[in-house]
Amino acid sequence: MLKDITLGQYFPGNSFIHRLDPRTKLVCTIIYIAALFVAKSYITYGALLLLLVLSVAVSKIRPSALFKGLKPLAFIIIFTAILNLFYIKGGKEIFTWWVFTLTTEGIKTAFFMVFRIMMLITGTFLLTYTTTPMALTDGLELIMNPLKKLRVPVHEFSMMMSIALRFIPTLIEEADKISNAQKARGADFETGKLTERAKALLPLLVPLFVSAFRRADELAIAMESRCYHGGEGRTRMKKLSMRAADFVTIAAFIIFLAGIIVLARYSL
Repeated sequence: MLKDITLGQYFPGNSFIHRLDPRTKLVCTIIYIAALFVAKSYITYGALLLLLVLSVAVSKIRPSALFKGLKPLAFIIIFTAILNLFYIKGGKEIFTWWVFTLTTEGIKTAFFMVFRIMMLITGTFLLTYTTTPMALTDGLELIMNPLKKLRVPVHEFSMMMSIALRFIPTLIEEADKISNAQKARGADFETGKLTERAKALLPLLVPLFVSAFRRADELAIAMESRCYHGGEGRTRMKKLSMRAADFVTIAAFIIFLAGIIVLARYSL
C-alpha cells in the first residue's frame, strides 16, 4: 500500500505539458480545481473529464500510474460517498432504515462528490508528475512574489513545500523498509482488532519519526555548510520564461472555466 503513494514523484519526459512553464501548470491546476467546484451537472463534469483525459494523453503519463496513486485514498473516497449517499436529503425517497435515508438527490450528490475528489487528486498528481520539485518551487515563488510586500516569507514557504514533496517518496521507501524489517521479526500489522493494529504500528512509527528527524537535521547541516541564507540575493541556474504556448494554454483554461460557469448556471 505504501508503494502506491506516488505524490511528489516526477516522471521525466519531453511532452508538451512537461515543457510548459511551471507557473503555467500551477495556474492551470488552480483554474481546473475552481472549475471542479463550480460544476453541477453531468455536462460540466463530462467536459472536465474530457479535459483531464486529454491532458493525461498529451503528458504521456501512463494512466496506471494515476490510478495507482488513488488506491491509498480508496477508504476516504468510499467513506465520503457513503456520507453523501445516506445523509443528503431531497429528491425522491427510495428507502429508509433507522437513521439512513436513501434519496435520488443523495445518489446524485455522492456520484458527483466521488467524481470530483478523484479528478481533483488526478489533476494534482499530473502537476507533480510532469514538474520537477525545483521547477515547482521556482514557479510557486515567482507567482507569490507580490506577497513579499506584505512581509510574507515567500521563498521559505516555497522551499518548505519543495522539500516536503521531495521527501515524500523517500519517507515512503523508508517506511516500507522498516515495515518489512518488523514483519521479519514477527510483527503483525494486518490482523486483530483496531486497537491492536494501532498498537502494532508503534514499532513502525517510532523509527520512521526518528529517521525523518535525522534526515531533516542532516539537510539543515548540509544547507548551512553551503552558506544557504534564504532567498535574498539568490540567483537561479535556470531562469523561467513564459513562451507563447504558456499564454495560449492559460487563455484556453480561462475560457474553459468561463464555459463551465455558464453551463453550470444554465444547464439542468
